[in-house]
Amino acid sequence: MNEVATTNAPQRTDVTHREPTRGQLYYTPAVDIVETEHELTLYADMPGVAADGVDLRYEKGELVLHGKAAGRHAGKALLLAEAPAGDYYRVFTINESIDAARIEAEFKDGVLVVHLPKAEEARPRQISVKLGA
Repeated sequence: MNEVATTNAPQRTDVTHREPTRGQLYYTPAVDIVETEHELTLYADMPGVAADGVDLRYEKGELVLHGKAAGRHAGKALLLAEAPAGDYYRVFTINESIDAARIEAEFKDGVLVVHLPKAEEARPRQISVKLGA
């Protein structure tokens, strides 16, 4: 009878998944992304985050969202706690040619809205077709 030897062979992993260097748990904000001819618009729900608790970065084709949500009832005895208190974190690889100098964002009522304008060369353009002779 042949025996099959097993080894601790390395496992294949998804290289697009990033491993955190800090042992902190993060909430993943719910996100909608809308595309128009001129821009991508991202809507991220981050309840409990103040506008000064948002860190938004775009570098080398990656958009990084980070938001800190402070606990609403620090020091009080809670009977039920469902509201998040902690950090939100999400990273997006933007596959469009974005004009990074024109990125704008606003934060209101727990929703972060990020406008990612497309670079001129990434916008669709109509090409006229001439009637042949």
